[in-house]
Amino acid sequence: MFRDRRDAGMQLAKKLAKYRGEDAIVLALPRGGVVVGYEVAHALDLPLDIVVVRKIGHPSHEEFAIGAIDERGTILLSEQSKSVDPKIFAQMARKELEEAKRRAELYRAERLVLPIKDKTVILVDDGVATGLTMRLAIKVVKDQDPRKVIVAVPVAAADTAAILSREADELITLEDPREFLGAVGAHYVHFDQTSDQEVIRLLHVPPPGIGPGSRA
Repeated sequence: MFRDRRDAGMQLAKKLAKYRGEDAIVLALPRGGVVVGYEVAHALDLPLDIVVVRKIGHPSHEEFAIGAIDERGTILLSEQSKSVDPKIFAQMARKELEEAKRRAELYRAERLVLPIKDKTVILVDDGVATGLTMRLAIKVVKDQDPRKVIVAVPVAAADTAAILSREADELITLEDPREFLGAVGAHYVHFDQTSDQEVIRLLHVPPPGIGPGSRA
């Protein structure tokens, strides 16, 4: 059980200590993942950036993910997406694409996108349940030719952890996936929603090690 996302991030940083000062970058999934990623990046003396991916929820149960989409329109579908009317799904996907674009523009503002080619990339979130957004993040990152992709999360569902272990080069969790409580928030004492303002604040506190980047 974690006190809050900051606590989880500090604990996660200890398990990632071997990457301190390496040619690596921390990429966090907004919103909550940025709080965790911020603590990891600062503890390890690494630059921090974001990968903006959005869950596409089932039309009758929005919390149940049937797909994921990033700010450039890259999409990942689950088997359950086939049960949804294609027109309805397309509408939902467009909505989440626009939200991903909005968040990317809002969070980054004039901030440079950091290059990840040939670097070790540490993908961070506050936890994973279905894992579709994290799986899409892995794909988006791998398309940019990193040296290694590590998924580091405080908690993950067991089935999802098995998939992430295959798709990433390494999976690091703090709690045993076999003891997943059914929801990420159940592993936190305080799990309030992270605001856009908090994400912007954390991203614009210059992390150590940031060098020149390139615009998206």
